[in-house]
Amino acid sequence: MTPKAMLIDITKCIGCRQCEAACKEAHGLPPQEEPVLSATALTVVQEREGKFVRRMCMHCDEPACASACLVGALQKTPEGPVTYDPKKCIGCRYCMVACPYQVPKYEWSHRVPYVKKCDMCAERVAAGKPTVCAEACPVGATIFGTKEEILREAKMRLQSDPAYVRRIYGIEEAGGASVFYLSDVPFEKLGFPNPPDTPLPTYTQAALNDIPTVVIVGGAMLSSLYWITKRREAVAAAEAAERAEKERR
Repeated sequence: MTPKAMLIDITKCIGCRQCEAACKEAHGLPPQEEPVLSATALTVVQEREGKFVRRMCMHCDEPACASACLVGALQKTPEGPVTYDPKKCIGCRYCMVACPYQVPKYEWSHRVPYVKKCDMCAERVAAGKPTVCAEACPVGATIFGTKEEILREAKMRLQSDPAYVRRIYGIEEAGGASVFYLSDVPFEKLGFPNPPDTPLPTYTQAALNDIPTVVIVGGAMLSSLYWITKRREAVAAAEAAERAEKERR
């Protein structure tokens, strides 16, 4: 499988936010604009230093979120996207702590909450289609292709225009990613974090090894209690229905 990638060129973004709108429509999210990433905004365009800066999941080559997940709800796919399976999630939120980009968000207001993050349109990518955000961009500020093509294009732009910062953000950060950025303003001034070049699972695994067994056992107990509670509710509902049926007779 050929890995895919995206390039976001901050110098070209005009702030139209069509990427935001396309993402929300594709994922069935509320259409209103939001200033920061949230459970209902998987990508946002922020104004920093006179620039329009798009933020989203970096889809790391060795994602810290996936390494911190105890149940494998987060996975890096061969095509590039880091996907999330809500059926596996136990709500521990370790992924939120582990991510150096503060991308995963939690549905705090939902009775049955899930973690939400950009999935890089994984189903479309697997079918050979571009992400909806890249397809919606009218000026080529976001482009999609094979990782080899995207990196070649990024390097060509750097060589052809000295106004760019001499850096492709995402090549080395946290061990590399599937989303890359170009800018003519230093990334630090635009609010980008500066994680180590070492893949972060190296650190998250060490941290997880230090988690007391009682935390893991406690999580299992809470899951069991939740199942028991739901089972009791189901039994009570069945008994009530049976009593109602007898009364009708």
